[in-house]
Amino acid sequence: MSLLTIDIGGTSIKYARFADGKLGEEGAFGTPDNLEQFYQSLTAVVEQFKENSDVCGVAISSPGAVNKASGVIEGASALPYIHDFEIHAELEKRFGLPVSIENDANCAALAEVKFGAAKGLSDVLLLVLGTGVGGSVVMNGKVHHGKHLFGGEFGFMLMDDEHSFSDLGTTIRMAERYNKRTGEELDAIEIFEKAFNGDKIANEEKDIFLYNVAKGIFNLTYSFDPERVIIGGGVSQAEWLIPELQKQLKKIMEIIEVATFMPEIVTCEFRNSANLIGAAVDFSQTYNK
Repeated sequence: MSLLTIDIGGTSIKYARFADGKLGEEGAFGTPDNLEQFYQSLTAVVEQFKENSDVCGVAISSPGAVNKASGVIEGASALPYIHDFEIHAELEKRFGLPVSIENDANCAALAEVKFGAAKGLSDVLLLVLGTGVGGSVVMNGKVHHGKHLFGGEFGFMLMDDEHSFSDLGTTIRMAERYNKRTGEELDAIEIFEKAFNGDKIANEEKDIFLYNVAKGIFNLTYSFDPERVIIGGGVSQAEWLIPELQKQLKKIMEIIEVATFMPEIVTCEFRNSANLIGAAVDFSQTYNK
């Protein structure tokens, strides 16, 4: 038996067949701009897989705050039409198969815990450094959603008297600050290159970014005491990221002398396929299959 696993994104929807821990028969289409086309497109994919394979269910990774108890996707995303109604029940009716839905960052975390950078561990934090700072809390191998479904919304953390983690811990905000100071229009990659080549302002902004990411990791580690912190997002692909964060963490631990251990940090193993894999893991946990 296998699953059809689906990753709903703002610009495209990816899908694949998941069996024996692996993805196959992958495909994608542009994300529809209304609910009816959304239903039609997904149902067509489901019917195709039902005809050609032995799929026993549909596992979905979705933006938004997924309320698994009510079957409603709360919060907000680039797809307002999927929010604030019982979409889970509607999809099961249309597909004629069991359906699971989980938030995309939570799916990414489950993929890493089951098969990737945190395989074999049970208490893990995923930190996603994107346009903002998000992530996931995994405790005893399961996603911790929290009372208000805000588990993993690390970007709200206040890093000083005025700025949140999302303000100071993302490369987009770093680039905005650098460009404002210099009058240039560079992206984060160009700024990092200038920093490593000795540009004073670029280096200052790089260090602000890295220090605040390290501070966030330190605070979260000494709050949740996870076995490992996994970092995702575009910047996680930089080979220098972990060594640079470790340098910043050492500075913090010199300030907090009672801290007895260095946070263990790694980068994600899965990137583009993480949400598809994690959705399948969530389905297995939801239905114990």
